[in-house]
Amino acid sequence: MDILSVLWTTVLPFLVILTIVVFVHEFGHFIIARINGVKVDVFSIGFGKELFGWYDRRGTRWRVSLLPLGGYVKFFGDANEASGGADKSRELSEEERRVSFQHKRVGQRFSIVLAGPAFNFIFAILVFAGVFMSVGQPTTPPVLGGVQEGSPAAEAGLMPGDRVVAINGGAVDRFEDIQRMVPLNPEGRAMEVTVLRDGEQQTYEITPRMTEMTDGFGNTQRTPVLGVSVSREAMELVRMGPVEAVGQAVVHTGTVVTSSLTAIGQMISGDRGTEDLGGPVRIAQFSGQAAQSGLVNAIMFVALLSVALGLFNLFPVPMLDGGHLLFYGIEALRGQPLSEQVQEYGFRIGLVLVLTLMVFVTWNDIVRLIEG
Repeated sequence: MDILSVLWTTVLPFLVILTIVVFVHEFGHFIIARINGVKVDVFSIGFGKELFGWYDRRGTRWRVSLLPLGGYVKFFGDANEASGGADKSRELSEEERRVSFQHKRVGQRFSIVLAGPAFNFIFAILVFAGVFMSVGQPTTPPVLGGVQEGSPAAEAGLMPGDRVVAINGGAVDRFEDIQRMVPLNPEGRAMEVTVLRDGEQQTYEITPRMTEMTDGFGNTQRTPVLGVSVSREAMELVRMGPVEAVGQAVVHTGTVVTSSLTAIGQMISGDRGTEDLGGPVRIAQFSGQAAQSGLVNAIMFVALLSVALGLFNLFPVPMLDGGHLLFYGIEALRGQPLSEQVQEYGFRIGLVLVLTLMVFVTWNDIVRLIEG
C-alpha cells in the first residue's frame, strides 16, 4: 500500500472523525462557559502552532493548529490551556474578574468542565437515535441457529432452537446481547447461560473457549466464544419513532459505557490482558475501516469514539476533565480549594500518567501492526 493510499483511506478519515468528536467535546466547554459569563480566549482544534484562525464578535480566537490530535478551550484568567490555575502575571480588574473562569463559583466551574464529556454523550445519543430512526437498529431474536460441534456450548448441552433468556443473571433480549456479553467474560471463568427449550427454562454452566478471531478487515484478537451462531435471515433492521429511538440510543450508549468499564476493571484485576488497549494508530486504522465499510458504519464509529472520549475524560486523573472535577468536588466539601502546590503536584502526576498511557497504547498498536 503506497503512502497516498494510506493518507486517503486511513489518515484522512481518522483526522475527520477525530476532529468531529474533539469539536463536540470542546464546544461543550465553550458554550457552557459562555452561558456562565466566562470569556473564552481561544477555541483550538489541534495543538501547537496556529495554521489559520479568526476572531468572533466576542473576541474568541478560533484556530486550527498544526498537530490535529486533540484540541482545547482557553478561558480568560487561566494560566495555560489546561486550566491548571489562575494567571498570576498581573492583577485583574473587577470587570475582568467577572468574566474570569478562575473567579467563578465552584459549581459554575464544575458545570463548565463537566460539559465537555456530557456533550460527547449527548452527541452520541443523538447520532444513535438518528441512525435508529432512518436506517433502523439491528435486531435478531436470541435463538440459536447453530451449535458448533465440539464447542463449549455443544459440550454443555445447548441445542439449535434454544432461546437464550439470560447470561450470568443478565437479561438477553437480542442475539446482539449474547455477542456483547460473552467477550466480556474473564478467561477461564464459567458462565451461567439460561435458555428456553420446549417452554421450560434450563440453566447451563459453560466456560467459553479463547479463540483467535479475525474480523472482516483482517484484524485478529483473542476472544471468548461459546460456539453458537444465528441464522442471518433472522436479522432485521427495526426503524423507530423519535421517542423510542432516543430511549434505545440512551440504552445503547449506557451499554457501551458499562461494557468499557467492565473491560477496564477486568484489566485492572488481571482477568483480561491489556493487549486490547489501543491508541491513535489503532483508532486511525478503525476509522479508515469504518469509512470504507459505508456511511452508516462511519457515522456509528464517530458516535462510539465520542462515547470513548467522554468516558476517558471523566477518569479522575489531573490533566483530564475528571481530575478537575475531583479537585472542584474537594473544594466544595472543604469550602476552599486545595493549595496551589497540591494541585501542581497533581497535574504533574497526571501528566506522567497520561503520557505513560499514550506510550503504552501506541506500543500496543505498533506490536499489533508488526504481528499482522
